[in-house]
Amino acid sequence: MIIIVDLLLMLIDLTYSILHAIIQTFLRPRLKCIDGELCLITGAGGALGRLFALEFAKEGSHLVLWDCNTAANEQTAEMARELGVQVHAYTVDLSKRLSIYETADRVRAEVGEVSILVNNAGVVAGRRLLDCPDELLERTMLVNCHALFWMTKAFLPQMKEKNHGHLVTIASALGLFSTACVEDYCASKFGAVGFHESLTHDLLAEDMNGIKTTLVCPYIVDTGMFAGCEIRKELRSLIPPLEPLYTVQESMKAILGEQQMICIPRIMYIPFLTRALLPWEANLATYRFMGGDKCMLPFIKNVELKTSNGHIKP
Repeated sequence: MIIIVDLLLMLIDLTYSILHAIIQTFLRPRLKCIDGELCLITGAGGALGRLFALEFAKEGSHLVLWDCNTAANEQTAEMARELGVQVHAYTVDLSKRLSIYETADRVRAEVGEVSILVNNAGVVAGRRLLDCPDELLERTMLVNCHALFWMTKAFLPQMKEKNHGHLVTIASALGLFSTACVEDYCASKFGAVGFHESLTHDLLAEDMNGIKTTLVCPYIVDTGMFAGCEIRKELRSLIPPLEPLYTVQESMKAILGEQQMICIPRIMYIPFLTRALLPWEANLATYRFMGGDKCMLPFIKNVELKTSNGHIKP
């Protein structure tokens, strides 16, 4: 009898969730106020990180900015300060666990308790697997995936004490489905997605309903990170690289609307679903038709040229 009652309750929750998602698709959800919250953003010296910092500053959040590039991070900090919020910039190597923990201790002592954590930092080796130095492969995993563990362990306990906070993971569409020649990046982003989803289930199981989570999975963003990446020429206008500002603004809507997951653009939900529903051969045929099997080759070639010219350290 108990299982029948639980089944009925599950069906009610399922129906409500579907209807709620449909309504949110057509009606703008109510956005929460984050004025006065303390928001930490990793990779704040990069294109997306800087835009996230400015958008959170516009909402009135005070900022803690982390990046390995001191000059770029300070530039972001100056731009955010002009919007009237408090900004604290720290130079951090996210590939080093102790660097994360030590800087987290400094943030708590010097600034206060972080209530919004945006794990935005990301890297890619840009080499074919068999040609790639092990150190670069490890760095991708450390920054894109392992750092999420250490960041969460550093800042989640304070959120749990108050049952208040928001964890944001900037993953990738390549964490939902894969492509050739970027094994390190795909593996790290699949790991990031899995980590984020498991953590969300963990919080819900503990009834930590005041701690929200948002998973952001954008298509290739035009920041230069994947410069040269191209799908089939006839389809490029259908799925062009995303503008950074558009990506961040759509992400902010999801974060402020407490949306659990967003794919940008919405068409990215299609390959995510077909990957699970269609046979491997069917997905492979579509993938090759779109030029996905060779889309990263120009990007790899660009990285090789920059490396040979001394613009990137080998």
